[in-house]
Amino acid sequence: MIGCVIAMDSEAEILLDVMDIENIRTVYGKTVHFGRAFGRDVALVTCGVGKVNAAAGTCAAISAGADVILNFGVAGGLKPENTEVGEVYLIEKSVQYDFDCTQLNGTEVGTLDGETENFLPLYCPPLPYPRRALGTGDRFTDSAADHELLLSLGCDIREMEAGAIAEVCRYAGVPFVSVKAISDVYGSGSTTEQFRRNCKLALLELKSRLPEILQSME
Repeated sequence: MIGCVIAMDSEAEILLDVMDIENIRTVYGKTVHFGRAFGRDVALVTCGVGKVNAAAGTCAAISAGADVILNFGVAGGLKPENTEVGEVYLIEKSVQYDFDCTQLNGTEVGTLDGETENFLPLYCPPLPYPRRALGTGDRFTDSAADHELLLSLGCDIREMEAGAIAEVCRYAGVPFVSVKAISDVYGSGSTTEQFRRNCKLALLELKSRLPEILQSME
């Protein structure tokens, strides 16, 4: 069963609209919709925004029987030359750019306890989407310092959930797939205003890709 861990109601609705819902339960305080979509068994968790919510939602999905986790939604591009509003990208690796133990142990920003690399790899099914590196942190800002840090780490896209989902899935031994549609790009004006203006467009593009995304996940 595919466990879909989705931050916002507006993101979850693009799949709920086409799901045959069979059951709804609360697991770890998160609402889980069980059903089928595009020939696949699905448990969809609307987890809420941020890393703790994402981790709790992932635990709920795995406890509900998911053997692979899918996260989709909107995200921000960091480089105008390789991220475009409305385009859909497959995430190949993620890092938590607000996790920093450098002062204690000299590891690179984002290196989790027990890890030797700061990026965690994600599973990439055979989808014809450009692959990008993603940075996750618990803030939505136009901070120049954050932008510089993300670029120095090698990130192309940023958002607030996938890095935490990747961490839970790594510990649980469950494959994790993340697909992001771009709603805003740094350097093209306020990311907040871009998000408000382009979110619906990005979600419509993502919705059109859902059949091939779910069907690619064996």
